[in-house]
Amino acid sequence: MIANRGEIALRVIRACREMGIKSVAVHSTADADAMHVRMADESVCIGPPPASESYINIPAIISAAEISHADAIHPGYGFLSENARFAEIVESHGIVWIGPKPEHIRIMGDKVEAKRTAAKLGLPLVPGSDGPVEGVEDARAVAKETGYPLLIKAASGGGGRGMKIVRAEGELESQISQARSEAKNAFGDDTVYIEKYLGDPRHIEFQIFGDGEGKAVHLGERDCSLQRRHQKVLEEAPSPAITREQRDHMGGVVAKAMADMGYRGAGTIEFLYENGEFFFIEMNTRLQVEHPVTEYITGIDLVREQIRIACGEGLSCEQEQITFRGHAIECRINAEDPQTFVPSPGLVKNYVAPGGMHVRVDSGLYAGYKVPPYYDSMIAKLIVFGSTRERCIMRLRRALEEFVVDGLKTTIPLHQKLIEDPEFQRGEYTIKWLEEWLAKAEEGKKP
Repeated sequence: MIANRGEIALRVIRACREMGIKSVAVHSTADADAMHVRMADESVCIGPPPASESYINIPAIISAAEISHADAIHPGYGFLSENARFAEIVESHGIVWIGPKPEHIRIMGDKVEAKRTAAKLGLPLVPGSDGPVEGVEDARAVAKETGYPLLIKAASGGGGRGMKIVRAEGELESQISQARSEAKNAFGDDTVYIEKYLGDPRHIEFQIFGDGEGKAVHLGERDCSLQRRHQKVLEEAPSPAITREQRDHMGGVVAKAMADMGYRGAGTIEFLYENGEFFFIEMNTRLQVEHPVTEYITGIDLVREQIRIACGEGLSCEQEQITFRGHAIECRINAEDPQTFVPSPGLVKNYVAPGGMHVRVDSGLYAGYKVPPYYDSMIAKLIVFGSTRERCIMRLRRALEEFVVDGLKTTIPLHQKLIEDPEFQRGEYTIKWLEEWLAKAEEGKKP
């Protein structure tokens, strides 16, 4: 059973079908006509449109698994995918959890504990507090060690909530207060910690797999630096900024760390990268939205690998058997105004997905489908592959021109403009680049 919706539910259903495994879709009443419901062998309605009453309603999901006699649950990403308690409940019902051990989800879900664990495992850290900061005086002591600017982060955070930059000591008290308030409202936990604020880094993440028995491999890195408000917009693999030697070295470091941890299944270790150095920021204990670019450059089906490992079959290959070839880029297509980013749900009047060699679209869209307003605005992922980065960009340009979604505003025009920028084409960007680029574009419209 897939405890999710949209394109990721479809992705898992397709992998199951190729493996001869029957699939069960769950859905809210708003998703009764969704493609993942149509494609699954069976479907169960689990509640009304709000996610709190359906997709993150644990009793409803467990009930659906029991009445459909599901052997295993795949959580996808988002919703309950990194909820350790849900994983424990699934396993307590005798159902296979297609994901990491619950204790590893819990450790890595707490940003402070994740940093402590990463340090023990030998991963390089951003300088900062050893744990939560209890008050302003505690924070000042950390600041004295690391210097300004600083970054205050929520221990249970994500998506930029509970995150504040402090550029001088006079801002420290007010920014900690604001960060705590945001964290409490968003996550129910006002715990914060402090890191040195890096000037202009890239966001580099390594894909890993562990068998849960002390073996792990890495599948290379992805560059996820193109972000708006800490949300990824476009990802590529390999990174234009990383050498083969750096990939081999850091990949070896993260694979060893996960082997030592006894990690099971798919995981992503995220780093900030600046001036040739990597700094651990967090680990995602699930499949990532951007996993298809890794599938293209390695030829490995990541969802199939997740299912194999959960079934106790172990890793499908050794590290020396994993090779990297070509270049892949993913564009996240959102139902949003491409200038204001205001969500644009509604009826899809016409839908034409691009095709051709090495072009992939992961989406649940079809003509006549009504995109609901209740969930994340991402409606499709366009992934292209080329033998070189330059050929990949050329193919992406062509694919974006072919992509038609009538009836909604989408971010397709944004991606079309973005990939024409000379700095993007040269791979010269950091995590600050896209927001600066958008600001310049906005300024250019003003008289």
